[in-house]
Amino acid sequence: MAIEVDAAVLASTAVSLANARPSTRRAPDGGPRRRWARPETFLLLVVGLLYLNQVLFTVYVLRVHGGDTSFIGKYLPPGYFVLADGPAMRGLAAHFPMPELLAPSLLRVQAFLELPFALLAYVTVLRWLDRGLYRRLASSWLVWAASLSYTFVLCTVEWSLHNPYTVDDIVIRLCSAVLTPLLLQWLARREEEGSERVSFARMLLFAASVWALGHLVLSVYDTALLYNLGHLGGRLPGAMAALGVLVAARWASPRLAWGQAGPALTSIVAGLRWALLLFFVPALAVRYGVNFGSPLIAAAAGLLVCLVAAACTLREVLGDAGTTRRLLWAGQVVVALLAGAVTGYAAVRLVADTYYEAGLLRGAALCFAVVVGVCALTDRRLPRGRGDSGLPP
Repeated sequence: MAIEVDAAVLASTAVSLANARPSTRRAPDGGPRRRWARPETFLLLVVGLLYLNQVLFTVYVLRVHGGDTSFIGKYLPPGYFVLADGPAMRGLAAHFPMPELLAPSLLRVQAFLELPFALLAYVTVLRWLDRGLYRRLASSWLVWAASLSYTFVLCTVEWSLHNPYTVDDIVIRLCSAVLTPLLLQWLARREEEGSERVSFARMLLFAASVWALGHLVLSVYDTALLYNLGHLGGRLPGAMAALGVLVAARWASPRLAWGQAGPALTSIVAGLRWALLLFFVPALAVRYGVNFGSPLIAAAAGLLVCLVAAACTLREVLGDAGTTRRLLWAGQVVVALLAGAVTGYAAVRLVADTYYEAGLLRGAALCFAVVVGVCALTDRRLPRGRGDSGLPP
C-alpha cells in the first residue's frame, strides 16, 4: 500500500505544480444566484447525514449483533466503534422496525459521504478567503483531478483493510467520485464573481473561522467517520464552543468596514491563496502519506508545494516593486514569519492532542494570526514607496 500512496502523492503534486498559474478564465454562469447554494450549506447537510447514519448504525448493531462490533472490528485498526448505547439509544433500538435493513449503515454510507465531506470543507475555506478564486477553481477540471486523487488514496487504504464490504465500498466511492465534482461545479456556477477585500480584521476572522471549522471537522471525523458516537459527549463542549466562534466570525466578517491593506499583509494573503490553490489536488494524498506511505515523501511534497506557492507569490506581488520596497518587504515578512513560527510551535507543544492534526491546526491558526498582525502593524509604521504600485490592491 505504501507504494501506491507514495505514487499518489507524487502524481497529484506533479499535476498541481504543472498548473501553478492563476486561473483568469471566467467561470461560466449556470443559473440564478441562490443564497443557499454554497459549500457551507451542503457541508452541513453531509454532516447531518453522517450523524443520522451513526444513529442507524448503532440501532443495527444493538438489535442485530447484540451490541458486539467484533464481527467488523477485527478487520479495522484500533480506534473504531465506541458505541453510544445509553438508555435513549437502547430505547430507540428496541422500538425500531426491521433493523436488519440498516446493514448498509456499516461502511457503505460512509464510503459515499467521505469524499464530499473532505472536498466541501476545503472549498468552504477557499470561498471564505476569495470567492472569485473559489468560483474559478471549483468550475475547472481541477475538481476532477482532486476527486480522482482523493478517491484513489481512499480506495487504496480501503483495499489494505480488506473486509467483506470492501468491493461494495470501492464501487460506492467511484460513484461518489463522479457525483461530487458535479455538485461542486453546480455550486460554483451559482456563486457571484469577486474577491474578498484584504484587511487585518477580516484576516483575523478568517483565521478564527478556519480554526473553528477544523475543530468541528476533527470532531466529526472521530465521532462519525470512525463510528465513535460514544465520544460525542466528551467532544460536545469543545464542538459547541468552536461552532459559536465560527458563527460569530462568519457573521461579523461581511459587516466589517473595508480596511486598507499594506504590501506585507497583501503578500501574505496572496501566498495563502497560492497555497490553497496548489494544495487542492494533493492535499489528501499528502495527509495519508504520513500514515500509510513514506512520511519523508509526503513532507517533501508538502514543502515543495509551499516553496512553489512562495515563488509564485513573490512574482505576483513584487514584480514592479523598487529595491527599497523589496528590502523593507523582506524585513517585514521575515520578522512576521519568525514571530508566527515561535507562536505556532508553542501552541503545538504546550497541549497534548489525540490527533496530531488538532495541534497542527491550532498552531497554524495562531501562526497566521500573529503573521497578519505583525504585517499589519509594520505596514502602518513603514512609509509606502513608489514601488508599492506594483502590488495587488
